[in-house]
Amino acid sequence: MLRSKAFSLLKPIPLMFGQSNLACKCIHPAIASHGHRCHRRSPVDYKQRYKTYSCSAGGQTISASHTKVMAEDLPGVLILDIGGTHGVLENLAALLKKHFHLITMKEFLENKKEMSKKIQSVFVFECQPAIDQELLESLPNLKVIGNSGVGVDHLDLKMISSFGVKVTNTPHAVADPTADMAMALMLASARRLVEGCQIAVSPDTKCFAVDWLGVEVTRATLGIIGMGSIGYKVAQRARAFNMKILYHNRNQRRKEEEEAVGAHYCEKMEDLLQQSDFVMLVVNLTPETHKLIGKKELGLMKPTATLINVSRGAVIDQDALVEALQKKIIRAAALDVTHPEPLPRDHPLLKLNNIIITPHIGTATVQAIRMMAEEAIANMLAVLNGQPIPSEVFPK
Repeated sequence: MLRSKAFSLLKPIPLMFGQSNLACKCIHPAIASHGHRCHRRSPVDYKQRYKTYSCSAGGQTISASHTKVMAEDLPGVLILDIGGTHGVLENLAALLKKHFHLITMKEFLENKKEMSKKIQSVFVFECQPAIDQELLESLPNLKVIGNSGVGVDHLDLKMISSFGVKVTNTPHAVADPTADMAMALMLASARRLVEGCQIAVSPDTKCFAVDWLGVEVTRATLGIIGMGSIGYKVAQRARAFNMKILYHNRNQRRKEEEEAVGAHYCEKMEDLLQQSDFVMLVVNLTPETHKLIGKKELGLMKPTATLINVSRGAVIDQDALVEALQKKIIRAAALDVTHPEPLPRDHPLLKLNNIIITPHIGTATVQAIRMMAEEAIANMLAVLNGQPIPSEVFPK
């Protein structure tokens, strides 16, 4: 989500969340100033190539400039690959090409001396390419690492910062789809949809049992641990189900924000665990949240409660979760994330019938993937142009 500024070469990047296009700059400032910012290249007078055009923004017309330049004239961005199992999706690669000279890891490794001079940014897609000290040392002109996604636990922020490189993420683009996924997991677990589907399609099913029951979400108590942008959007959705909403967060939300969704703050996480029918984890993975939910916390939950995780797998002590599910200490669990991903095929969590596990698909929608790429592009171009960065991540 582009909060304040978006930059575009050929057209303005579409803004999300109802923001006016007045917030975007139709002149590509990173390109306009690139000639004197890249010290190892001959200066290029891009102004001679600009043509005037107009773009509609919130019902108004903005006059701006654009240009068609060769790929080599654009700032270089390193990606793992295009397509394949781990590469950038082809439609996203096409979007990146409008603003950057794309350099794959293979191209970089085959011609390090030349390519290292061109690369000013790295686009991290699905945690790839891996960012280590050796890579950073080989990229003298690197300015920014644009992460597609909100979680940055796969990046060593302190090490990256020591090289003078900025890190950005895409918190706004992921909020709605992840909140949707959290609600889907809660509903699917409550009404036992996965089990029900298996029964309905099984060749062994002769009749449907009348005592095969789930539980209701409507009017139940939802406890949200982590009331950031995603957690708040979950609360907005839960309110439509007339749920009682409790939340635990490092900081209490403003009174008007609480009232808007009917949320009640629990200063102690233990109070939330004891009262909730559904406990939802929506926190970043940090040293403080690693194994935040363990044997003690699971023991505080109701035996009829369900644990839902859309954050990171390591937030839960999975051995303790296995025991809690086996011994019916809690009713069920629904996880979009595990540690590792995927789990080993013989992992005991995979053998339980009171758990739903999905393959980390909280942002796996056509719309979200594109919005994340757009937000990452805006972040990277802002850094290259020396402009305010919409979503910068700082080391702690």
